[in-house]
Amino acid sequence: MIKTMEIPFGRQKQLLHLDESRIAAVLRPAGEEGSGADQAAIVREALGAPIGSPRLMELARGARRVLVITSDHTRPVPSRITMPPLLEEIRRGRPDAEITILIATGMHRPTTREELIAKLGAEIVEAEHIVVHNAYDAAAMAHFGTLPSGGELWLNALLRETDLVVAEGFIEPHFFAGFSGGRKSILPGIAAEKTVRYNHNAGFIASPYARAGSLEQNPIHRDMLYAAERAGLRFILNVLIDGEKRVVGAVAGDPRQAHEAGCAMCGRRVSVRPVVADIAVTSNGGYPLDQNVYQSVKGMTAAEACVRPGGVIIMNAALGDGHGGEDFYRWFADRSGPEAVMRDIESIPAEATRFDQWEAQILARILLKARCIFVTGPENRALIEAMHMTWAPDADTALAMAGELVGPDSRVTVIPDGVGVIVKEP
Repeated sequence: MIKTMEIPFGRQKQLLHLDESRIAAVLRPAGEEGSGADQAAIVREALGAPIGSPRLMELARGARRVLVITSDHTRPVPSRITMPPLLEEIRRGRPDAEITILIATGMHRPTTREELIAKLGAEIVEAEHIVVHNAYDAAAMAHFGTLPSGGELWLNALLRETDLVVAEGFIEPHFFAGFSGGRKSILPGIAAEKTVRYNHNAGFIASPYARAGSLEQNPIHRDMLYAAERAGLRFILNVLIDGEKRVVGAVAGDPRQAHEAGCAMCGRRVSVRPVVADIAVTSNGGYPLDQNVYQSVKGMTAAEACVRPGGVIIMNAALGDGHGGEDFYRWFADRSGPEAVMRDIESIPAEATRFDQWEAQILARILLKARCIFVTGPENRALIEAMHMTWAPDADTALAMAGELVGPDSRVTVIPDGVGVIVKEP
């Protein structure tokens, strides 16, 4: 019997038709579906019962200048739902607060006005003072000390001009930071590019603790925690979202305690055991996370955990933004294959970490284990092939191509949303 599965792809779906006899597993988080509860109510409940902290309105009473950090266009943070009650809570405590919303772009390209409106809504964009972080503007940075790992900590200088630092975000598995959210709003969110590069060095990325769902002994997480403390981050609002990008949980309060509670909640919802097969099919959860190859590496790590050595990974991503970074692309396009990429990256010391080498390092690791067939539009075929992967126009074609490589009766593990699960042994 043929089973039809929907794989997120941009704002639509790829349909995968697969004989049930070949299915090794379909890995979805146990808590994938939302409860149908009111999303705004979930957020307000979290703000009203903060973890390890007074309410935000209390913190705001003595703060004339407030900095609110939020994610950029590459993250599906539902800011239209989260930002209004966050601002309302601040102004309940300090009606005359001078609020600046800082867009935490990390080392991504600047968020456009259109993307800000799509994220925050026209009313907030028109009414609030918004600054887009630029990691490459040295004049806009201030020195905050030395990271535990030895790197220099440079962060957005607006931190020096504020009385209260607040951040909103969302928590999901992160392929080398353990989980997103919390301290990531600071590093890499509003850090200088030299600081981000050091934090993402080859030795850290290679650590067995720098994996999805792993915080303890994770060297990347350790530096991020320190950065958040030095930045004076006082309060966070982080949400959990389901496959439809709906809010299904929220935590607020102390940046460390609330984040750890949210990570535990996330881990319970999305942890799955690996089921290794000849072929692993996955996605990056659709828009906005599948806008480029760079981001898609995250979803590919879930497939990496479920494909046998020498098997095939089928990645589905719309790639409306192409490769996601010329430097990242060049790591592959300028080399003979993933072996050469890995060799060159492993020779680079931490203080000389090059732009986007961390993403290239992880993709090279994946491609050294399995071949990759990338499902995306024909306009992206050349770049996919230049990066030593195989292009396919749709999921069924990719499956047929994979069958030719590993056998028509090969077993298949399907992970519909690769960034929405933590694949690891319990």
